[in-house]
Amino acid sequence: MNKIVFGQWGTFKVKDVFPHIEKPKVYHTREVKRNDEGIPYVVRSKYNNGIKYRVTRPSDIVNPPNVISFGSENATFFFQEEDWVSGRDIYYIDVKGLSKYACLFIIACLQQIATKYSYNYGLFPALLKEESIRLPITVNDLPDWEYMDLYMKNREEKTKSSIVGLLYMRKDMETKTVVTKEWRNFSIGKYFEVVKGTRLTKANMIDGEINFIGASATNNGVTAHITNDEHLHSKNTISVTYNGSVGEAFYQDEIFWASDDVNVLYPKFGLNKYVAMFIIPIIKKVGQQYGFIDKWKKEDMEKDYMRLPADREGQPDWKYMEIYMRQIEDKVKTQMNVLLS
Repeated sequence: MNKIVFGQWGTFKVKDVFPHIEKPKVYHTREVKRNDEGIPYVVRSKYNNGIKYRVTRPSDIVNPPNVISFGSENATFFFQEEDWVSGRDIYYIDVKGLSKYACLFIIACLQQIATKYSYNYGLFPALLKEESIRLPITVNDLPDWEYMDLYMKNREEKTKSSIVGLLYMRKDMETKTVVTKEWRNFSIGKYFEVVKGTRLTKANMIDGEINFIGASATNNGVTAHITNDEHLHSKNTISVTYNGSVGEAFYQDEIFWASDDVNVLYPKFGLNKYVAMFIIPIIKKVGQQYGFIDKWKKEDMEKDYMRLPADREGQPDWKYMEIYMRQIEDKVKTQMNVLLS
């Protein structure tokens, strides 16, 4: 049971399936007594099952286990399988004794509703009850709780197997080390032309499909997509943040606009994706020392050294770097295919 059969679903009003949505008494933060051995203190959070920390069990405001909790202002649903206490603006759904696994299935369905509600437009019980939810159905057009239960149990087992595989992969990768005996220091400026990015304010950005690379540590540095094309940089280059997320580096395989917080490394040799992937962690390591200074200026970047494998002539061994990263890519693809099979 790896796939959900979407043809055998029905639409229900939330209030018809779950008529009882309760507002528990609030356990105010000022009254909380933290206790690692206590019960969960559930607040308006999207993380950690909504649990801020564990607290000493109070005498009169404990909520029942095996319910679905949600915060009105972040609309994130969680299954609480033990006694718990509530922070502000938390509600819970009485799920009529359904299993944990059926509830986890329901939560995924409810979360689709939650995407319609922002922080400033809370998903309160009266609104939730009027929403519609799609659920698997029996031949009698009733919610198929058994199917939901079995489906999520199956997913749990598959996830456990995948986690075991990931842990094995991590252990296997940790045993593979790069021999650095034949490595040498090479000037960044000797092998790359360092070009400073160009300022472009949000007010002057025109929406489009060109990547705008900003001072970001995520999403390959892409912070926007624009049409502006006055100061574009070539693909097959490396962007390096010199201000903000100092030292973050990414391989760029499409033309892009680099912000004035980013330097662009234009190779003076035959760079390709695999060589770039080998070099980038080394560049990041060099850049870390500038995190305390706040900026890795163009002039400093050109003078800095990156430690790389050397060939017999004492030059960077680009071929070794490419072969090494291709092997890593092939190994990861193989292991991911095993996990996803």
